Amino acid sequence: MNDHRPAPDRPRTAGDASWEAEAAEVRRFWEGLGLPGLVDVHTHFMPERVLDKVWAYFDAQGDLTGGLEWPITYRRQEAERADVLRRFGVRAFTSMLYPHKPGMARWLNGWAADFAHRTPECLHTATLYPEPGVEAYVREAVEAGARVFKAHVQVGAYDPADELLRPAWGVLAEARIPVVIHCGSGPAPGKHTGPEPIARVLARHPGLRLIVAHMGMPEHEDFLSLAERYPEVRLDTTMAFTDFTEAFMPFPRGALPRLAGLGDRVLLGSDFPNIPYPYVQQLHALERLGLGPEWLRAVCHDNAAALFGV
Repeated sequence: MNDHRPAPDRPRTAGDASWEAEAAEVRRFWEGLGLPGLVDVHTHFMPERVLDKVWAYFDAQGDLTGGLEWPITYRRQEAERADVLRRFGVRAFTSMLYPHKPGMARWLNGWAADFAHRTPECLHTATLYPEPGVEAYVREAVEAGARVFKAHVQVGAYDPADELLRPAWGVLAEARIPVVIHCGSGPAPGKHTGPEPIARVLARHPGLRLIVAHMGMPEHEDFLSLAERYPEVRLDTTMAFTDFTEAFMPFPRGALPRLAGLGDRVLLGSDFPNIPYPYVQQLHALERLGLGPEWLRAVCHDNAAALFGV
């Protein structure tokens, strides 16, 4: 995990030329900052039949997409998708996966462990759900080497402060394993989204290493406040600041000084492959904020590299 590994040899495909052109643009970005590559804490790899259902939901403009037209830019087979990230120079990425009902999480964790084993760049990812036995399988995942967890309050439609999850959060806080959590109300609110439920979790577990996905959009400033209050709370940039998102959930420009002040706790996230635009747009959106090359280096690589020991 400490060295960027080149893409393995494979047959060339018709899409290679366009991928290589985009890869060159991505690489120019991080090379211009003097970085060895990127670390992306919010990428999705999951069992193919599960991912097919996720894509079908986006295609149908389901309720949780806010009714937005959402073409999947990187609708490719698993190996091709991993290869795209390698070509981009992403040194480490995640397999964000999540259950929407009881009985799924342990099975997903088994799949994710296997994916991490066969994908050296992947940070071994696991997930959880409020159900009997959650503490046990979270411990199992930790003991199996999980390095990051994913929680999706919006899709799972659960209260993150549910008593069933309390011991699991305790395990993760004690193990100091980060949790990327979609708890903001974008692109559409859920029953338990917003800052208040997750604030109750943090009041119980102030040392929990939460990474708030999507900068907590649209409640950006509320989640900035949580990060300012709790030193282990971080935010990822997933889809934030891009033209796509700014059109309906803009980041308040008056909060940019606060964002700059949290420069050591903001991490690059992209939502690859489920994004409706090219990957490089996320990078250019961060650059346009005008917070400087030191901030960009920290966000695009150094913060996550330090957190995960990449």
